[in-house]
Amino acid sequence: MRRRTRAAITAATALLAAGTLPGAAGAATSTAANTAADTTTATTAGAADTAGAAAARVPWSVRHGSASASGERWVQTSVAGIFHTLVIRGELTGSGEGCHSLWIRYTHDLAPSPPRRYAEVCGSGTATVALRHQYRPTTSGYLTVCRGNDDTEDCAAWQNITWWPVNGG
Repeated sequence: MRRRTRAAITAATALLAAGTLPGAAGAATSTAANTAADTTTATTAGAADTAGAAAARVPWSVRHGSASASGERWVQTSVAGIFHTLVIRGELTGSGEGCHSLWIRYTHDLAPSPPRRYAEVCGSGTATVALRHQYRPTTSGYLTVCRGNDDTEDCAAWQNITWWPVNGG
């Protein structure tokens, strides 16, 4: 890592630890070594939601059988301003018999990754959906709700979670 970049990350970490950056309230302190190693700043869940408050939040929802999932998503930018994180928050709710699960799959630079289960609920109940994923301009993400929790054979249509509404100016 270049010396100038390391110095900028160290300075940003010090400002974050001091609480002088907007949205830094409740942020966990991070050592300069850890920050330089992985170029991200550790934050508590409260700080993540506070920082995301300034970002444009977009609602998402999907339903399949007796289960539904809904919530909000947004992109957070790191203190350095060059790293982005896709934040997804919501709930998976079941209102009948059987199990249901929420799955997400990503494509990075046209290379798809396999679907991954992030939440499941059996019978009537609710499961929290709270995740963060590294986000680049070439990242595409999709989510769905499936009957059962083993595979993605019996699912709703995949919903795009990385499209962003155009705001007129």
